[in-house]
Amino acid sequence: MSASTTAARTAAPGADGGPIAFDNSYVRLAERFFERVAPMPVADPKLIKVNEALARQLNIDPDWLSGPEGIAMLAGNSFPVGAEPIAEAYAGHQFGQFVPQLGDGRAMLIGEVLDADGRRRDIQLKGSGPTRFSRAGDGRAALGPVLREYVVGEAMAALGIPTTRTLGAVTTGEWVYRETRLPGAVLARVASSHVRIGTFQFFAARGDTDAVRTLADYVIARHYPHLRGATQPAFALLEAVTGAVAELVARWMLVGFIHGVMNTDNMAVAGETIDYGPCAFMDAYHPATVFSSIDQMGRYAYANQPRIAVWNLARFAETLLPLLSEEQEDAVKLAEGALGAFQGRYEQVFRGGMRRKLGLTTEMEGDTDLAASLMEAMAENEADFTLTFRGLADEVVPGRGGQARAQFADPTQFDAWAERWRARLAQEPLEAEERCAAMRGVNPRYIARNHRVEAVIVAAVEQGDYAPFEELLAVTARPFDEQPGFDHYAEPPRPDERVLRTFCGT
Repeated sequence: MSASTTAARTAAPGADGGPIAFDNSYVRLAERFFERVAPMPVADPKLIKVNEALARQLNIDPDWLSGPEGIAMLAGNSFPVGAEPIAEAYAGHQFGQFVPQLGDGRAMLIGEVLDADGRRRDIQLKGSGPTRFSRAGDGRAALGPVLREYVVGEAMAALGIPTTRTLGAVTTGEWVYRETRLPGAVLARVASSHVRIGTFQFFAARGDTDAVRTLADYVIARHYPHLRGATQPAFALLEAVTGAVAELVARWMLVGFIHGVMNTDNMAVAGETIDYGPCAFMDAYHPATVFSSIDQMGRYAYANQPRIAVWNLARFAETLLPLLSEEQEDAVKLAEGALGAFQGRYEQVFRGGMRRKLGLTTEMEGDTDLAASLMEAMAENEADFTLTFRGLADEVVPGRGGQARAQFADPTQFDAWAERWRARLAQEPLEAEERCAAMRGVNPRYIARNHRVEAVIVAAVEQGDYAPFEELLAVTARPFDEQPGFDHYAEPPRPDERVLRTFCGT
């Protein structure tokens, strides 16, 4: 069976008689793509939460998932009929240094399903135990990073940004040891797939061109089926992934999101945000903002994310060179041509998004400079990223406003910029209320602020209290809505609440 056929095959729901209609395509690739793994039971799994809406989207009964059999699956203790747990092989550049073998060291893909829209989705457990890719690690996850990924991933989904999501999470009844002893947990992650740039690098580093070709065919069939039959499929794939990553990173930038660890093994070729480790949303805007405790040199700072994305895509292109042309020089030229499209696509998405954030419905010369001038003033004044843009929506309505201006240590700098902005708005056709509503629809009021995420983690880890976790999930599920009674979730941290460092959890 070809890779294309493997990825495209469908299954009749419930055909195997189990509670989940698994239809596993990746496991039908050659064995060198993965390692089969067995359940690795934990002592006393307890349910934290099931994502009921996502479960229904995956044609999984939330009640079953919340019951004994579902909890056993979420913990990795046992699996229903049709599951075929594997650990995927991949390599990667970590902070610029190539590591030829990484792989799922604390995760297992338990299977794939077709969701209610016919889209193929992976179900993977993180923290499920050691595999041959663990590199002496324990293969487990602590509760804090599991809750962080749950909250931030769902917040990103609510913002409309392509992302992996969480199906459910459990505690394990066991301890994990990092800098200190911490309660263990397992997270069930849903993704379009877990194929990464690093997956291609794993085989390219071994000179296994056949595997690279098989993987390329598989990714085209699964994620970019419109490319099947392309004259130069590898070139078409490189163009498609370049465009998807450019759009994704532009959308991160528009909400002030910092991934934190943009290693090539953390970049999915499907163009989804994956591997929420030391990630965070900015409070006060500055282009050099870094949260990750391991990013000592600021490689993955906010403003560097587009440049790093191109660097990572260049590593992806290197793996495809043998498929692009038999002549090295021709292959390189083709790769450079595909990568050259990144900037145009990135700027198209970012500039278009920024115009909408500023309330502009038409494109005019000077719009880019208008946005850049605002962000320069924001950086000088330590203005809150989210509240500044949200506050602009009220500024367009007479008698309202003031919130955006209040973010500036020197409000006269905002006033000088706002005079230019209002002159530009005068060239637009929308009425004030209509423009305000449109701006509120793209400028969130609520994000998963870092100090709120940390408060959730502290409450759960130290007191076993998940009420703050539930409330933060509920608030960030409606990021653009006014939510009376929850205004405090929109506020930036006080000086004593600031969280300046985030951690991977490994």
